Amino acid sequence: MSRINRLSAYPAGRITLREVGLRDGLQIVRSWPSTAAKIDWLTREHAAGVRHFELGSFLPAARFPQFADLPALIDAAGALPGLHAAVLTLNERAMDAAFASPISEVVCVVSATEEHSLANIRRSRADSVALVRRAAQMRDAQAPDVLVNAGIAMALGCSITGAVDPSEVLRLAEACLDAGADIVGIADTVGYAGPREVAMLCDGMTRLCGDTPFIVHLHDTRGTGIANAAAALDHGAPVLDGALAGLGGCPFAPGATGNVVFEDLAYLCERMGFATGIDIPALAAIRGILATEMPDETLFGALARSGPPANMAWRA
Repeated sequence: MSRINRLSAYPAGRITLREVGLRDGLQIVRSWPSTAAKIDWLTREHAAGVRHFELGSFLPAARFPQFADLPALIDAAGALPGLHAAVLTLNERAMDAAFASPISEVVCVVSATEEHSLANIRRSRADSVALVRRAAQMRDAQAPDVLVNAGIAMALGCSITGAVDPSEVLRLAEACLDAGADIVGIADTVGYAGPREVAMLCDGMTRLCGDTPFIVHLHDTRGTGIANAAAALDHGAPVLDGALAGLGGCPFAPGATGNVVFEDLAYLCERMGFATGIDIPALAAIRGILATEMPDETLFGALARSGPPANMAWRA
């Protein structure tokens, strides 16, 4: 299958929102939902119009027990029509497991700075790009219709080095595409950026990628997440990540906190004129699962405080 056909999961001409709460959202929590509650979360978001999910990570269950039930979530996702299921893979063992499962997308990670890459995964950036190439080779041999996504962590600021040169991010993005990635993402992993930096990098990604979509993954660590999402939308970003109730954070990135609140992100898109196809009141109601299953976790979100405006239609 060609890259163009695989990328049909991210249709041109509309904004796609990816729910990463079941993966990124659960990486650093003290408690997490039961398998049944996760499947309820997944099923209800699908019913509300969400179609793109990161379901979890193929990580050692002894260290990350919150992802031990990933096979059950993959099975549940397969029963929901039109659902595009992604999983995070950090090594060949995880890739083997992913390509042997009925998923739609594998996500690889490349750090924007050498210092972060070596400190957190003991792998150079060149080795990380080589792993993206290996993922594409394994995909071609084992599961040709699966999309390979290369996410560039610390793309807008690094917890070790501070500022990140945008030209280095673009160089890495191009290297990942050359290595066989179908789509590349840029992540503000520790929430350093403001709208100006996001706009400039999105402009660069638009020039680099052309008609190929790219993903913007934002964290709200310092309260600029929604403003940064608006800047990304204004500067050509076709795919954005968020997590229900703003859960999340990278366990390998000191100072990382939650993702952009998914329901607030959906509301922002609609107010900016980008149809999402998501029933926002129904989406916001799913927070009740988290409140019940994760009582010790802080749930974020402006929409949850005030509710969506009355008498407005949401689904495109």
